[in-house]
Amino acid sequence: MFTLIYLHLLNMPVKFFFTSLFILLLQFTSSAKSDKFRCMWREDPSTSMVVGWDQLSGTAPVVFFDTKDHGNDLSKYRYKKNPDAVRVFHEMNNTFARFNNLLPNTVYFLIIKDSEGQSRRLSFRTAPNDPNTRLSIIAGGDSRNQRDACKKANSLVAKLHPHFVLFGGDMTESDNAFQWKQWFEDWQLTITEDGRMTPVVVARGNHEYSNKSLIEMFDLPFTNLYYKLNFGGNLLSIYTLNSLISAIGDQKDWLQTQLAGDQDKTWRIAQYHYPIRPHTKAKIDRNDQAIYWASLFSRYGLQLAIESDAHLAKITYPIKPFSGPGADEGFIRDDEKGTVYVGEGGWGAPLRENDDNKSWTMEGGSFNHFNWIWVDQNSMQIRTVKTDKAQNVSELSLNDVFAIPAGIDLWKMGESVVCTIDKKTNSSEEMMLAARSENPESKNLMALKTDATGRIQFGYTLDKQSDLEFALYDNKEKEVVKTSLPTQAPGKYQRFFDLKTLPPGKYMLIVRANKKPIQKYQVFKT
Repeated sequence: MFTLIYLHLLNMPVKFFFTSLFILLLQFTSSAKSDKFRCMWREDPSTSMVVGWDQLSGTAPVVFFDTKDHGNDLSKYRYKKNPDAVRVFHEMNNTFARFNNLLPNTVYFLIIKDSEGQSRRLSFRTAPNDPNTRLSIIAGGDSRNQRDACKKANSLVAKLHPHFVLFGGDMTESDNAFQWKQWFEDWQLTITEDGRMTPVVVARGNHEYSNKSLIEMFDLPFTNLYYKLNFGGNLLSIYTLNSLISAIGDQKDWLQTQLAGDQDKTWRIAQYHYPIRPHTKAKIDRNDQAIYWASLFSRYGLQLAIESDAHLAKITYPIKPFSGPGADEGFIRDDEKGTVYVGEGGWGAPLRENDDNKSWTMEGGSFNHFNWIWVDQNSMQIRTVKTDKAQNVSELSLNDVFAIPAGIDLWKMGESVVCTIDKKTNSSEEMMLAARSENPESKNLMALKTDATGRIQFGYTLDKQSDLEFALYDNKEKEVVKTSLPTQAPGKYQRFFDLKTLPPGKYMLIVRANKKPIQKYQVFKT
């Protein structure tokens, strides 16, 4: 080949010879032999980051970085850093640079240079440390062996620009070198065209055959793979648990200590692999996790648990462990102190039938998906994104990541495409007073009665685009159900509300548009 190139150059006019030679040399030497990029955290997400890659060839890699984007011009980057660790595992030179003392909520641009050239220009953003800054999170698991479905979900990460991804395990089918290389190649689709990487927080699944797989490839310092990360100051704590080791003992003690010490946090979320009560008959119940984890979730007010493994979609009402009358499989609905459970993995693994819903299940289904979670001081909004039509979804602007992009396929959960968990007030008396102030004329409300299926039908009219909220109160004026519907157009509407899981009695339904009551009903559940 080189002989042919040489003869071709000899036949060129002299003035083009050196230009062509220069371009040719650039083609052979300008690209660094690094790929399979990823980023994650070992420490405080607001002031640290770990950037990892596979060093295919070349020597002496150095990371050049800055808070300003200098494109591919290495000479303008103010800082540089050598790798902190190289882990040869699954036929990859997993190379890691650990960044510390970074600025919160700040974009850092970087290039990796080695003896053979330099990488594309990449970037990452540190997490906010301000509880007033809203967070966008994508959560899911189980990519396994369906690459096309996995790639579609990955591409949506790049379009939605979350602050980070929670991945609940089972990245590959057989935990071998070939499949892990493919997984990291597909993970590159989560990187935007301009090089923005999204941090990933990983949990171990049963298809990771040992803790070592995640430790070696994600540079995790947590040898038992249960760990906590805090976000937004006191806004949020996330507990990653390990379903593949004992739920009792050290892990249970650690979880209890963390939850007890995090009562100043507004929100608490757990992610782990095995669902406690799977929503398919093909999977077994995890009574050890129910006894030792779910009981702590309830005691210490964990609001959301994210599960994987079963390869289907589900969302529950807030529930807690209970063995008395009205319990279903050891749990009962508790809107005041319960935990919402979502899952159960669908990032590309073979789907299973959703054939085991419970009385406290809000909705179940079977399709490829992940959960998209928005967290702020007042509420946590959960949407389930169907990922098979990822190509139809428009990319969000980096300046507006809390928007609903055109073409996105959102799952309808109950009566809405969004489940909102509101921050609980400290006193039930406050809720009663608020209800009374909104409804002084309750005796004159229009009456509704549930039908044979336990539903009511009601109507309302909007004179402008509004965010809708539907709240149901019992006869003690305690809120028992709330759902939301964002950005509804003006018009007249008829909707159903499902009350079959509630006990018989008298209730009050309040419809709010942009947080103001527009319609109220007296409801009789028979």
